[in-house]
Amino acid sequence: MGTGLEGQFDEERGVVRVGGDARQRYYDSRGYGYPRSGNEIALAPVEAAHLLFRGDLEAVVDESGARLDFRAFVAREPGADFGVRFLVYADLRSRGFYLSPAAEPWVTDPPAADFAVFPRGKGPQDGEVEYALRVVGERTDIPATELRAGVLAVVDEESEITYFDVSQADPRGSSADSLPANCDADLLADRVVVWDPPVSLYESTFYGQPLEGREYDRPTLQCSLLEATYLAERGAIDLEPTTVYERGRTVEGERFDRRLAVYTALRDRGVVPKTGYKFGADFRTYADVESVDDLGHSELLVRVHPDEHVFEPRDLALDVRLAHGVRKTMVFALVGDVSVALGDDPGALTGEWPDDGDLEWWSIERVTP
Repeated sequence: MGTGLEGQFDEERGVVRVGGDARQRYYDSRGYGYPRSGNEIALAPVEAAHLLFRGDLEAVVDESGARLDFRAFVAREPGADFGVRFLVYADLRSRGFYLSPAAEPWVTDPPAADFAVFPRGKGPQDGEVEYALRVVGERTDIPATELRAGVLAVVDEESEITYFDVSQADPRGSSADSLPANCDADLLADRVVVWDPPVSLYESTFYGQPLEGREYDRPTLQCSLLEATYLAERGAIDLEPTTVYERGRTVEGERFDRRLAVYTALRDRGVVPKTGYKFGADFRTYADVESVDDLGHSELLVRVHPDEHVFEPRDLALDVRLAHGVRKTMVFALVGDVSVALGDDPGALTGEWPDDGDLEWWSIERVTP
């Protein structure tokens, strides 16, 4: 049984105009489109397609006078990435959400996204946006410079949708970081051994791993090159920071610079970073370390990228799924250029290190709308 209403495709404005009692039927009661004069409304192509799909709109008449049903209308592919956007639009509608294109006049002061999603039970006329929604296909890369707070919907090749909550992170902790001075240490090929340090260096501030394993009275610590560079720069071990740093650059290249910048920022924020190798990340982190003997589970997995990094949705899904599986939150730390000069003072690293405020921290988690 037909609805009696047809839409007229306005090619110049890229909308479908519907008259009759369209305002009451579609906008007022179900949040489709935006009002025009009288009872007429304008629909975005994705909104018109959804009404056609549901049988709530009989047809859309194009500029040539042809009457298009859902199949014919979709075949025109109106707008970029129409297919994946329609799938997400239809899925959220089926979950009880009203949503509109993130553009005026559908939404006042729209977010930088594809859709503005309204709280359940509310629509565009209520003026409240639950979250901004961006839609991509699984083969669409996402530059780090385009990350925005909101929800990212990824449509895979079988048209299944995964939703990710994207937000800026602010890792903070209360872990102590009181350090000794000039502990005896040796630089090996890819790590540093600290001889006879105070027990607190491991047990209270969680640097290194005891060479003796769990059975020690006063541990001999094996430290990573990141830990050792940080400790040497602060005078806690008797190695020149430039020497340890250069070894790190030899082992890792410029990646070492980015990881050292993030390691330093986390320690300065009261967070203890340890290797995240077993989880496929750069670091796992502990926010509130008082004693290694009473150590809880790490809270975050941190992956370090240059700020011009481009994310592939498949890799993003792998990282987030792994973090979720081990009950942690995935955080991506984005680092700009790090320029380090080895100056005349052999005991100091100089250069342009990014300030903490210049680092970007992004938390990404799976979410079910």
